[in-house]
Amino acid sequence: MRLTADRKKEIITQFGGAETNTGQAEAQVALFTHRIQHLTEHLKVNKKDYSAELSLVKLVGKRRSLLNFIAHNDILKYRELIKELGIRK
Repeated sequence: MRLTADRKKEIITQFGGAETNTGQAEAQVALFTHRIQHLTEHLKVNKKDYSAELSLVKLVGKRRSLLNFIAHNDILKYRELIKELGIRK
C-alpha cells in the first residue's frame, strides 16, 4: 500500500508527537519502515527490479543509522520503538 498523505500524518502524529514534527528521528524511522515494507512486497512480485532493490538497501541503511542514533541517546525509547514497529534486532 502506497503512503498517502493521511497515512503519513497518522504515522508522524503517532511517533513524532505532533503533525508538524516531521524531523524527529522516531517519526523518520516509522516512515522508512513503512516504505521498506512496501518495497519488500514490490520486490516479491518483481524480482528483477534492481533499482527498487537498490532503493531498499539504501533505505535500510538510513533506518539503521537513525536507529543507532536513537539507541545511543535513549536506549529505552529505542527498545520501545523497535518493539512497536516490529523490527528485528
